[in-house]
Amino acid sequence: MKRLTIAAAALLFAVTANAQNETPATVKVGGFIRDYAHMDTKEMVAGTADLFSYIPKETQADDMTTYHYTAMTSRLWVTADGYKYGNMTANARIEADFYNGVSGVTGTAVFRLRQAFMNLSWTREDGSKIGSLKAGQAWHPMAADMPDIFSLNTGAPFGPFSRTPLIQWDAPLAGNLSYTLAGVWQMQYTSCGPGGASADYIKFSGIPELYFGLNYKAGNALFRVGYDFLSLKPYKNVGNRVNSSLVFAYGQYSKGLFTAKAKTTFGQDGSHLNLTGGYAVTGGTTAADYEFTSSTSSSTWMTLSYGKKWQGVLFAGYIKNFGVGKEIKEGVLDNKVQPLYFFCKNSFKNVNSVWRLTPTVLRNIGKFTVGVECELTSAQYGALSLADGTCAENTHNVLNTRLQGMLKFTF
Repeated sequence: MKRLTIAAAALLFAVTANAQNETPATVKVGGFIRDYAHMDTKEMVAGTADLFSYIPKETQADDMTTYHYTAMTSRLWVTADGYKYGNMTANARIEADFYNGVSGVTGTAVFRLRQAFMNLSWTREDGSKIGSLKAGQAWHPMAADMPDIFSLNTGAPFGPFSRTPLIQWDAPLAGNLSYTLAGVWQMQYTSCGPGGASADYIKFSGIPELYFGLNYKAGNALFRVGYDFLSLKPYKNVGNRVNSSLVFAYGQYSKGLFTAKAKTTFGQDGSHLNLTGGYAVTGGTTAADYEFTSSTSSSTWMTLSYGKKWQGVLFAGYIKNFGVGKEIKEGVLDNKVQPLYFFCKNSFKNVNSVWRLTPTVLRNIGKFTVGVECELTSAQYGALSLADGTCAENTHNVLNTRLQGMLKFTF
């Protein structure tokens, strides 16, 4: 009994000692009300409520002016900052908006999860950083750096866009250089495949998406390079995998009221990141022995911005589709014989290239912001070649002009 009492006292002392090194978190609630109004001169391939615009549709039947107004992207968040326990510091964020529950432009907006993650950081006794661990749903490391435009697409499909379940480790290397490692899953932003866009293909695969990146930050400059690998199983119980790789580079420079940003991405597929791409059957006769080849494309954007109370931004983006590089097999898909070419839902197999130019003007008045944009997007359509998946023959351009206004109050 005496030994038990001593042990209990020792445990109580240890817990009390550790509690003295514990600092509670500060919890804050915030958000914004954001209203969008836009007009398109041609129907677009676009997300819910036509807010998340990608490219103009090809056919003349889509040559019509459309209008829309909504506040469904209004957002709420809760943050917890400043928690400390020994040499560990933690923060967390839960973020949601109403961008769900609408089919096309009709329906009732539903509260939905955007982000929910914790970030744990460790330091040495001298205060130097050991590293930080992010776990939960957060921005994909290839999508975290974005242009300054206020359009909901934030530059997609000219740059990666995805919030997704992940585990990410960031740590210093030497001087201003650090590295990032991440294992990534899929939820809302998913890969294409025989059954349409779905997270099933990575579920069947059993292998998470893997990312490695290097980051350099010094003074007013920030640079990143990264490599992303994805392995999918298009058919549940049979068949081969399809593997794809993406590389990207990002640069940012700020001085005074001026900021320049640029990002370029090159590689295969990318449909899970809202990039233009997919993969095709290029060998075999049945699902059990199909051979897959991913398409290759490049996507690039840049922005120049200046100002604070009055802010002007110019965005430019370009996409090029290089095809598959092998002969595409035909087969039965959706009850008809067609090319077995599975492509992202935000574009079409016969898109050769896309460009966009977006001038933006913002007026910031304390917590209130009003902005106007003119988004010019041109898609070059061509004839799909089954020989290699390119579509550079018999091309024609389709242009959409989107005029968009935004009102935003942050609280």
